[in-house]
Amino acid sequence: MQTPAKRPESELYHKLKWLMFFRVLFTSLLLGSTIILQFQQNPSPVAKPLLILYGLIAGVFLLSFIYALTLQRVQHLVAFAYLQTGIDTLIVTLIIFVTGGFMSIFSFLYLVVIIYSSMLLFRQGSMLMAGLCSLAYGAMIAMEYYGLLSPYVMEGGVVATGYPGSHVLYKVLITVLACLAVAFLSSILAEQTRKTKKELLAIKEHVKRVEKMAYMGEMAAGLAHEIKNPLASLAGSIQLLKEDAYLHPDDEKLMQIVLRETDRLSSLVGNFLMFARPPAGRSEIIRLDTALAEIAELFEKDATCSGRIQITQNLTPDIWVAMDPTHLHQIVWNLLLNAAEAIAGTGHIGLSMQPMRNKQVQVAVADNGCGIPQEIRSTIFDPFFTTKPKGTGLGLSIVHRILEFYNSRLDVESKPNQGTRVTINLARVESPT
Repeated sequence: MQTPAKRPESELYHKLKWLMFFRVLFTSLLLGSTIILQFQQNPSPVAKPLLILYGLIAGVFLLSFIYALTLQRVQHLVAFAYLQTGIDTLIVTLIIFVTGGFMSIFSFLYLVVIIYSSMLLFRQGSMLMAGLCSLAYGAMIAMEYYGLLSPYVMEGGVVATGYPGSHVLYKVLITVLACLAVAFLSSILAEQTRKTKKELLAIKEHVKRVEKMAYMGEMAAGLAHEIKNPLASLAGSIQLLKEDAYLHPDDEKLMQIVLRETDRLSSLVGNFLMFARPPAGRSEIIRLDTALAEIAELFEKDATCSGRIQITQNLTPDIWVAMDPTHLHQIVWNLLLNAAEAIAGTGHIGLSMQPMRNKQVQVAVADNGCGIPQEIRSTIFDPFFTTKPKGTGLGLSIVHRILEFYNSRLDVESKPNQGTRVTINLARVESPT
């Protein structure tokens, strides 16, 4: 289901603006040159074919003006794009009819409409326009052949009735097949371009995150060490005092609070050190589906998940990766924990994996939770950024830093109130046996 496009900054908005500009330019050049050619054949400026061409040029300019006025106010840009390309198909049909019908040299304009339909609306739009172009052309030529329409032809031109039916049918079929073939090929190219742009954007965001985290990690590692050592001394001193001295119950309670909060701070500093300088770990050859299933089984028994969240697994067998099992456990556990905490009440989490190109395997964790608002999506990897009351904001940061050791990255797709899908790509290795 398409969502209303309300932001003028959207990619489709800019494509529609360029389409309106090139439509006016192309129409002026194409029909203008045709008018000049018609003048050579019929010098009268009020000849009927010329009047129709004048009307077509004026109509295109008027439509473009209307499009420009309404573009800012349109809520559904996809529907607006369908409307424009559909009207363009009818205009092309009129141009072909005015310039000779069956003998017109402008039937290639259908292919132009199909190509930019694939750029605007991708495969579904281009195939729909190909069908509309084929239907319009076939109906026009059929009516011309059976004498229901009389196209305007230049001097010496021939209409469809002057050819055998097999010849007319052959040309119509060739045109239809050309429309469908161009729609199919151009939609493939458009989809590949869209995927490439998405991938480049993800890589750009990943590089930004890596640079930011590297800078923050180097700066904070020393500070974390300086905090951790005094904390250990403080906790040890309090523990000795608690054991050796007679304490009033209120004093003992206060010492318990100090020890508890010291442990919490020590854990926080430890996590921060993990983010700043994750241990290199020892890589082992791991069967990925087995390892993921074990982590999911453990997580189902955790208090965060037990009794309210169902974990579904879609794991591909016999795929192996080389990494530290502790790192893999920490990565997947953090992702499952984030997914569970994003779900209020009951819900489900999907844990899946699938082989990819270039000897990669993709692991995905998807939930049906609250999702991530667009305005904070770029900050979710920042250390200490969290929207959870008891969160530290280091989970995703640590995952991101660990993945750097394996030349991998973490990608997030999320829709508010619909859920979040987090994916990581890992390098596959050969089975040890």
